[in-house]
Parts: sequence; structure tokens; C-alpha cells
Amino acid sequence: IAWTATTASCFTFLKAATSSNNRSRLPSSKNKPIQMTSSSSTKEQTTLLLEPIDKLCGVVTLPGSKSLSNRCLLLAALASGNTRVDNLLESDDIRYMIAALKQLQVPLEIHSPNSITVTGQAGALSSSSPKEELFLGNAGTAMRPLAAALSFAKQGHFVLDGVPRMRERPIQDLVDGLTQLGAHVSCVSSTGCPPVTIHAPASSAISNNGIAVVSGKMSSQFLSALLMAAPLATSDNNDVTIQIKDELISAPYVKMTVGLMKQFGVTVHVDSWENTLTPAFFVKRGQTYKSPSNILVEGDASSASYFLAGAAITGGTVTVRGCGSASVQGDVQFANVLEQMGATVTWTEDSVTVSSNKKLKGVDVDCGQIPDAAMTLAVVALFADGPTTIRNVYSWRLKETERMKAIVKECTKLGATVEEYRDYCIIHPPASKALNDNVSIETYDDHRMAMAFSLAACGGVRVIIEDPACTAKTFPTYFDMLASITKPQA
Repeated sequence: IAWTATTASCFTFLKAATSSNNRSRLPSSKNKPIQMTSSSSTKEQTTLLLEPIDKLCGVVTLPGSKSLSNRCLLLAALASGNTRVDNLLESDDIRYMIAALKQLQVPLEIHSPNSITVTGQAGALSSSSPKEELFLGNAGTAMRPLAAALSFAKQGHFVLDGVPRMRERPIQDLVDGLTQLGAHVSCVSSTGCPPVTIHAPASSAISNNGIAVVSGKMSSQFLSALLMAAPLATSDNNDVTIQIKDELISAPYVKMTVGLMKQFGVTVHVDSWENTLTPAFFVKRGQTYKSPSNILVEGDASSASYFLAGAAITGGTVTVRGCGSASVQGDVQFANVLEQMGATVTWTEDSVTVSSNKKLKGVDVDCGQIPDAAMTLAVVALFADGPTTIRNVYSWRLKETERMKAIVKECTKLGATVEEYRDYCIIHPPASKALNDNVSIETYDDHRMAMAFSLAACGGVRVIIEDPACTAKTFPTYFDMLASITKPQA
């Protein structure tokens, strides 16, 4: 099944259902796509009935990484020179970033949905509008970096807002860090969540000697946003130092940010990556972003997890291309968790292959470095021999939905027993070794809930995915790719 959700609510199905509830079935590869179009201006919610999947086998070429795509676009806009970004992810989150850059008068030449040339502004952005209102949906990878970059704009009054769920996602830790560096930024409400209002420029004299002490426990995106904006915040007399005051989660994402900044000519000095609790980051004054001319976005490692997990569950063999042993993304390490569970993993620099004999065992894993892929692990746990403990995932509660509660609820509906704690859960697979049939999975407008729980169909049962079009946030062609490597039960 595949569809691309657009503002015109146009969906493409490999096989459309004829039943009145507008479901679609996951077909074999011989089915031909047909077009179904709605004139509604809002996203039309449908349900998707997945028939039992016997095995996943094949090769998948991954779409570009969401996190890398939006970081590349922003750094290209801040750099001097033109930057062509290829293998850009085509998804809602990236479209919000592109729309924001256009609104900020950054010239973009769109070669295709996956390839854009950005004309860099050689430093801080600006706006002459009395109030520039930027709507960023539920795209955290657009909201956080743009809030930081615009805090050090040349001039402008900015308001950054999003959908209702975005107004529930904390951003106060980032606002606090920006304020310490002299920015005039605040949350409109007392909740510490968007909307965010910014008055630029920031104070002419950098505050607090260029030192910001921030929390790293909520989201690594706050630190990444501060780092990307740091070259704009330095002064003639001060460097920028960002100190983590408690604990840094999802450190691989920060390493990815630091590596990407280096490609654009800015070096971040880190006191010690080994000191994962309270590392400090230093950006020397006088550095500016410079275009690397061309940059290729690596395949999305979080998206790889679904196909690799499917191979482990069904006893198939799946290769994902686009990220491998040389990947800069933390979620590529999910393959190592599958290996701990009993799967066989083979690596090249830009690919990972997983095969399995279907005999998986429960594990106890700290998933603080792979919180997105940890959602996939929750579904794999349903097929393991013994309980699986997923630790250090408090950040689940702050994502597109309250993921901890969502995962507990949906796993329970499938027959599992789940123990929920503040920052971890223990999943006991069904005592009968069989999942409940024909379960309707609520997706909570969360792309990863839809993709992860589609793997429940690998348990020999039918699974109904509510609002499957929510995958448009990061992977609109997910069900198309799943169908391409699916062997349905006879």
C-alpha cells in the first residue's frame, strides 16, 4: 500500500477496498496502483487493513534522513554560497522547513522533491515584516532550530507556532539557553511550549560571557539547535560555551549535528564525548558557515528499523541501503539490538542486512541513544521468548504523541502485558504466543506508531491501521515499500 498525502488529500492505493469503511488491503506485488482523490482540503482519515504477512524479503533503498534533511536546509541558508542538497526527504516536516525558508526570502531552486539548491544568506536571516508568523505543523526538527537561528536574526519580529500537539511539546529549555546568550525570546503561554515569540536582533553585547547552561534530559534537539545558532551568537570578544547541567540524551543526534556543522566549515570543540552526563561544547568566535557546494543526505536509519525488524520477526532476509557501518545516525545501532535478540546482522559502509530463524529472545536495553527505533523494538518484543525491557525513553512522552502511553495501550490490545514506569517499560509477549486478530491500532497522528505497529501483521493476524496517512510526516511511501518486500500468507 502506498499513498502520498498532500494538502489536496490525494491518496494512492495499490488496491482499494470495496467495503463501506474505506479500508485497503496490503496486496501482493502483482497488484496495480489506482488513484483515489478527495477534493477535501483537510487530510481525509482512512483505515488500512493489513492481511497477515508471511515473510519480508528483499532490498529497500531508504529515503533521506528527516533530521539530516532539515539541518542541511537550515545550515545551507545560513552559509555563504549555494548548496545543492540531494536525497532530501520528501515529507511534511521537510515541507514545513522549506515553506519557512521561502517565507524568510531565502532563494530556493527546486530541482525535484528530493533535490534543492539553497542560496545562502552568508550569516543571520532577517525579516522586514512587522510580524513574521511561521506555521511549522508538528515538525520539531523545524521548530527548534529555526527558533534558535531566528533568535540571532539581523532584524525581525517572529512568532513560531504549530498544530495543537506542538503546543504541548516543551521548548522552555531551549528558550532558557537562548536567553542566556542574549536573545529576546519567550514562550507566549506559561506552559513552556510554543508559540514562541522572538524580537531580533539579540542584545548587542553577548550575555553571560557567552555561556549557556541548559538541560539535556528532555530533548537533544535543544542542544543541536543551540549549536547550529552558536556561530550567529558569538561576539568580537566572546566564544559560545554550552554546558549540559544534568544529562544528555540521544547523544548520537548531537554528534550528527556537530559533524554536519564541520561540513559547513564550523568546528565545535567537545570537552569529552565520554562524559555523557554533563559534556560541554565550545564554538570559537569568528567562524562562519561556508557552503560545501553539494551535500548528499544519508538514508534514514529510523526508517530502516521497520524493515530490519520485519526480517527478524518473519525469518526473512532484508537489506536496507543508504546507511550502514559508516552512518552518522544513532538509530543504525538498532540492528545490534536485533542481533542480541538472535538475528544475524551483516554490515557494509552503506547497508545493513538482517536475517533470522524466527527465534528471538527478550532483551533488557538502554534505548536512550535510539529512542525512535526503540518504538520498533516494542513491537518486536511481542514476538520474543521472554520479556523485553526498554529503558531510558522518557523522551517518548514528549514526542508527536505521548508515546509511552500509546505503546502500552496498543501492545496491550494485541495481547501483551506491559508494565509502565516513568522512563521505561517491560513488555511481556502474549502468554498464548499468538497476537489478537483484527485489532484496530490507533496511531494518534504519529507516523512512527503507524509504521512500527504495521509489523504486528507479521504475527499471522490481520491488523487495522487507523489514519495510515500520518506516515506523510516522514515516510509517505512507507506502505509502498513494505508491500514491495512482502510475501503474504498463502
